[in-house]
Amino acid sequence: MTSARVSLRPLASPMQKLTIRPETVADFAAIGEVNQLAFGRDDEARLVDALRAGAFTRLSLVAEFAGQIVGHIFFSDLPIVGVDKTVAALALAPIAVLPEFQKRGIGSELVRTGLDRCRADGQRIVMVLGDPHFYSRFGFSAAMTARLQSIYAGEAFMALELTPGALDGVAGRVEYPPPFSELSA
Repeated sequence: MTSARVSLRPLASPMQKLTIRPETVADFAAIGEVNQLAFGRDDEARLVDALRAGAFTRLSLVAEFAGQIVGHIFFSDLPIVGVDKTVAALALAPIAVLPEFQKRGIGSELVRTGLDRCRADGQRIVMVLGDPHFYSRFGFSAAMTARLQSIYAGEAFMALELTPGALDGVAGRVEYPPPFSELSA
């Protein structure tokens, strides 16, 4: 995968660019710190580590600015188990940006780039639990989850079809990987 370079709203220098790229092992500590600082707790950093350790990772990207990791987005397996079949889907969780870099479009760029890469990799469905105002800008909708059962049901539980019609006729139970329930316990 290649890195994407995008302009960032006002920062130190207009010559500096934000780079979105796949994580590397060398980024793990910085990713943990970004998640800890963005959320003010360790839960999300531990979730990322546990998902990696359980081999649930499908895509993990970092936002890098001036050599510093300032943002992170993570996509993991999220199967939809129906009566007759299981449909592959992804969970977008977590997404984090260092507090001093928030409100500058980094989170939005991580979401756009992540969804584009998931689509290019042949993924068809992504689900998220989050702010409907933020995620609806990318096409996520709670209405798309109407036939899905989840412990996170409600307006903050949303889905996006990366392939039009991917959720047509899909019904079943959304099965979050064990690290999600282990960390919420």
